[in-house]
Amino acid sequence: MSYLGLAALFIAPALVLALAVGRRRGLGRRWWAATGLSLLVLLMLTVVFDSVMIWADLFRYDESQLTGVRLLLAPVEDLAWPLASVLLLPALWELVRGRPGRDDPEREEEA
Repeated sequence: MSYLGLAALFIAPALVLALAVGRRRGLGRRWWAATGLSLLVLLMLTVVFDSVMIWADLFRYDESQLTGVRLLLAPVEDLAWPLASVLLLPALWELVRGRPGRDDPEREEEA
């Protein structure tokens, strides 16, 4: 299995869960904007630090399993892990946190 195929196995369920939780909980633009900003920061950090680690020859990839697309030295497949985590972790947090009640101060701010 290629790195891209392995990445798809993680991204697809994370995306489905994030969209389902977003619809069910009625998460608004603010939640999605925070998620998008988090994704942007993590993607930039991943590209920079993966490139540094590859340049330092800390690890290597099987080139036959890569798509060949790179950002600096980092293969594009490496961006799947921050993407999956940014989708999955906030969605899981929303599920674990439960429904906001009347005494929830966050709910009062949104109203």
